[in-house]
Amino acid sequence: MNKTIRRASVFTLLLVFALLVRATWVQFYDGQALADDKDNRRNAIETYAEPLGNIIVAGKSITGSAATKGSDLRYKRTYTDGPLYAAVTGYASQAYAPTQLEGIYQDLLNGTDSRLKTVMDTVTNQRAEPGNVVTTIDPAVQKAAYDALGDKKGAAVAIDPGTGRILAVVSTPSYDPTSLTDANTAGSAWTKLTEDPDKPLTNRALRQPLPPGSTFKLVVAAAALEDGLYSSVDQRTASPNPYKLPLSNKELANENPSAPCANATIRVALEYSCNNVFAKMAVDLGQDKVRAMAEKFGFNDATQDVPVRAYESVYPKEMDKAQTALTGIGQFDVTATPLQMAMVSAAIANGGKLVSPHMVSEITNSGDDVLENYDDRTESSEIVSSSTAEQLQSAMQTVVAEGTGTNARISGVTVGGKTGTAQHGENNSQTPYAWFTSYGRTGSEEVAVAVVVEQSNAQRSEVSGNGLAAPVAKAVMRAALKK
Repeated sequence: MNKTIRRASVFTLLLVFALLVRATWVQFYDGQALADDKDNRRNAIETYAEPLGNIIVAGKSITGSAATKGSDLRYKRTYTDGPLYAAVTGYASQAYAPTQLEGIYQDLLNGTDSRLKTVMDTVTNQRAEPGNVVTTIDPAVQKAAYDALGDKKGAAVAIDPGTGRILAVVSTPSYDPTSLTDANTAGSAWTKLTEDPDKPLTNRALRQPLPPGSTFKLVVAAAALEDGLYSSVDQRTASPNPYKLPLSNKELANENPSAPCANATIRVALEYSCNNVFAKMAVDLGQDKVRAMAEKFGFNDATQDVPVRAYESVYPKEMDKAQTALTGIGQFDVTATPLQMAMVSAAIANGGKLVSPHMVSEITNSGDDVLENYDDRTESSEIVSSSTAEQLQSAMQTVVAEGTGTNARISGVTVGGKTGTAQHGENNSQTPYAWFTSYGRTGSEEVAVAVVVEQSNAQRSEVSGNGLAAPVAKAVMRAALKK
């Protein structure tokens, strides 16, 4: 063999060796990355080769699967009452990444969760039968919230204070997840939904923090009572009316100029929603004490999972005294989700203890064997003492019986609440947000509800927590308490 042939042979062997090394690298190192690539259609083919598992409400599936025609994706997701439950389910789409419970439990619902595999599945390397997600949602409460919000832009959350079970999560305007399930038609539906100025894909109940306005006064009152700044909701406060903001010439006005807000008690201040009382109270406590109480209720928690990750509700830092005063009335940079404000009422209603909120009761395999029970894993923490909780309950009842929350009254039910009207836009140039957070109790049954309404087409004079949000909360409480 001459030198040229020998060199060519060695070079050819090196090329073969390089190809073998590259093939081995792709198979054993890059293989998983390629398999997980979002553009790898084989993943979608495998996911939709069989019907998906289901999301369950009160023992009934609110999801399903339907056979397709003329597609290598053999099945597509379907929804029963899709717009009603969209804020709970999210969507599972052949074209887009899944969201909400569909996304969190994607592996369980498509059968790739390792906990679903039987011995035979392991031996044959077959995909297991998919599992199911059992929610805590009460269909009557969910529908009551959805119907009461109607064509308003807003959201509502209802929680069982004693168990932390979320009974309703509603965001309006809603959308039909079915419109996004088929790859052939999802594109046009996606464009329409994302270009809608009312943002129907936004989960306002869990993922849109807004200024909570006067509903935040409950947090400030809790801090004042726990700190000992005031010993009782019926002790008169040192609160001049009008109250001049520190380091400023600006006087803080009250919505009702004739309300008895000068040196008012906490009860009266909540009843008439006196800004001067809670602005000064926040300054007297100092931002650190108010923040500490807010964080006990759940503010500034970036990992609030129910199990859907809720957006963080914020109580700010590094403020001057004027800014601290404004936080006392739920303004400046304070933001909260309806979930967060429902948690505030739930803790107060539950004697000062907050049970971790959750909207999934359990997950099961195809044979209904429980893989994980979330009701058994709830945690509770003491936010305020039982004495403080009882006083705040009493003051919230006064708000509904005699004050700014009369539209939430329910015959035969003990109802406590707090209204809020939060400024919107620079110098309050846009229509304010209307809030109501509350609890209702009859016998051993109770529920906590928070509602926000972004009624952009309403007249400013018509926007109030009592006018727009309290009737929605009332409808939700009536459904939860069967009244």
